[in-house]
Amino acid sequence: MFTLAGIDGDDALVESLVAGIGRSRELVDLRRHEGVHPRVGAADVVPLVPIRPGDMDRARAAALALGQRVADELGLPVFLYGEVGEGRRPAFFRRGGLEALQARVDAGELAPDFGPRQLDPTAGAVLVGARAPLVAFNVDLATDDVEVARAIAATVREAGGGFPGVQALGLSLAGRTQVSMNLLDTSRTALHEVVARVTAEAVARGVEVLGGELVGLLPAAVAIAAAAGPLALPGLDPSRILELRLLG
Repeated sequence: MFTLAGIDGDDALVESLVAGIGRSRELVDLRRHEGVHPRVGAADVVPLVPIRPGDMDRARAAALALGQRVADELGLPVFLYGEVGEGRRPAFFRRGGLEALQARVDAGELAPDFGPRQLDPTAGAVLVGARAPLVAFNVDLATDDVEVARAIAATVREAGGGFPGVQALGLSLAGRTQVSMNLLDTSRTALHEVVARVTAEAVARGVEVLGGELVGLLPAAVAIAAAAGPLALPGLDPSRILELRLLG
C-alpha cells in the first residue's frame, strides 16, 4: 500500500497516480500473482481522500480526472466507487474475483466508467474512488483454523450485526490467520473498541492474539482515542500519524 499527499496541487497528484498505476501494470501479472486478499487489479483500489472534509469536491474531480487518464493513457478499464460511484464499495466489484467481474460485464450487469469492456489479462481493472478517510487494521491470531478468524470477523462487521461502518474478513496466512478490517467511519466506531472485541472473541475461543497490523496511515483522532496499548502495537511511531506526516 502506498499513500501520496497532494501538497503540490491536484494535477501533480493525478500525474503521480497515473505513473504509479502504470508501473504496477509493468511489475504485476495477475495470472501468476498469489494472495488471499480479494482484488481485481494490479493497482486494484485507488481512492482519493480529502484530509479536510470541505475538500471532497476536489477529491471527486481528481478521481474523475484520474479515471479518464488511466483509460486513455494506460488502456485499462476503470470502475468508479464511493463518492463518484453511487456509493458503491470495492467489495461490490471484487466479489468472485477478476473472472466474475468480467462475466458481469459480459452479461451487461456492469460496465466500466472509463476504458475498454475487456479486463486486462495481466493488470485487470482499476477501482478509482473518492471517500472519507478510513482505518485499515488487521489482527493476527495464533491458529491456522481460518474458520475461527471468519467467525470473529462475522461478530464485528456491520453486516453481521457488529460495529457500525466496519467491514471484516477472516483470512488464512502462513501458519496463522487474520481478521482483516476496514473502519469506514471512526466517528461512530472507535478502533480500540473493535480490537478489544476481536481479542475477547479470540480468548473465548481459546486463541491467542499475536498482534495488530496498521495498513497505511492513521488519522490523529483515532490515535488520540486509542493510543498504542489497546491496538496491540509495539509502539505508535509519529510517522504513522496522517496529519503529522503531512506536516513533516
